[in-house]
Amino acid sequence: MTDIILHHYPTSPFAEKVRRVLAWKKLPWKSVIIPVIMPKPDLLPLTGGYRRTPVMQIGADVYCDTALICAVLDRIAPSPGLYPAPVAGQARLLAQWADSTLFWTVIPYVFQPAGVQSLFGHLTPEQMQAFSADRAAMRGNAPRMHPADAAAALPQYLRWLDDMLAGGQSWLLGEQPSIADFSVYHCLWFVRNAKAVAGILDQFPRLRNWMSAIEAIPLAPPEKLSAEEALQMARTAEPAAPDTSFVDTHGIPLGTPVTVTPTDYAQDPVAGELVAASEIEYAVRREDERAGTVVVHFPRIGYQLRRA
Repeated sequence: MTDIILHHYPTSPFAEKVRRVLAWKKLPWKSVIIPVIMPKPDLLPLTGGYRRTPVMQIGADVYCDTALICAVLDRIAPSPGLYPAPVAGQARLLAQWADSTLFWTVIPYVFQPAGVQSLFGHLTPEQMQAFSADRAAMRGNAPRMHPADAAAALPQYLRWLDDMLAGGQSWLLGEQPSIADFSVYHCLWFVRNAKAVAGILDQFPRLRNWMSAIEAIPLAPPEKLSAEEALQMARTAEPAAPDTSFVDTHGIPLGTPVTVTPTDYAQDPVAGELVAASEIEYAVRREDERAGTVVVHFPRIGYQLRRA
């Protein structure tokens, strides 16, 4: 297997989700630390414009969005599995809810003044202004929950999650972890890191114990890699053979120039030649002066496919 390279930064909650999955599966990986805000001059040659964190690279294949990244990791290392057969559908639905509804409730809750001070008090006013401008540009016209509404909704969500553990089971959906656990965890990890507002978790001891169980999974340190080394690895590799199970929902044949764009925020289109459109993903081939020929992969859910 070609090396797994994760392009991330330490405080990214979605990156923490993938880091914990890698730990649980005992997969070795290489770490490339990327900037928290734009510009990201060594990442965009790989992604073609996609700017969210994290991104996973395997040779000349680049995987965007943690929903797809985790599915690919599960294909690489099927055991232990992220999608246990008895609860696979529930796990996927709960994970999608956590990555969207729960995450976008956590963000305004954490970004109240006390939480901002906890997370970003070390930044200069100029750095904080740059961060705020970057995140505003990412959000664009996407609606944002008011902090007061988030403060009202989050305790209800936490109570429901805590109730899922009331029967004495170890994990949200039973006696083994699933993608649902790691997806919910990264949201609560972000709340806990904002220490001034993390007291909300104290009301839910079962959830705290469940978080401790995830944190008890040994987290082996990755091998550090420079961005230039990762680009060199992409340049010297060939993309893997694409998934041939073509699922046509748009009337766009393979080989067509297309764009793939997130539908919610950070709506930066990635252009390329459509080389795969399977049941769960799109993939486009693109050329870059620094990265060479790469194939960029996206999940179908949450992304729109259009002719270029």
